[in-house]
Amino acid sequence: MPRYFFNTHIGQDVITDLSGEELRDPDHAWEASRAIIRSMMDDPKNQDRLLAASLVVTDEAGEVVLEFPFAEALAGDAPEEPWHGTPNAH
Repeated sequence: MPRYFFNTHIGQDVITDLSGEELRDPDHAWEASRAIIRSMMDDPKNQDRLLAASLVVTDEAGEVVLEFPFAEALAGDAPEEPWHGTPNAH
């Protein structure tokens, strides 16, 4: 399985993930990124500082697989309207 590294970028500072995690594919890395960000944001004293941060996920070759802004991970907290498969005609 491929190994992905989750590096936290806060302004000019970078917290490098040296061990990474083996995941099945980039979609799984996206899911893991969202879980990591939400876990980091659980502590209220970190929230202001981390709101502008992003998690940059790289593969073993150092290529960026995805960049996940912390604010975007939290945007999904609002309840969404259920999709019923038919457009509304108003």
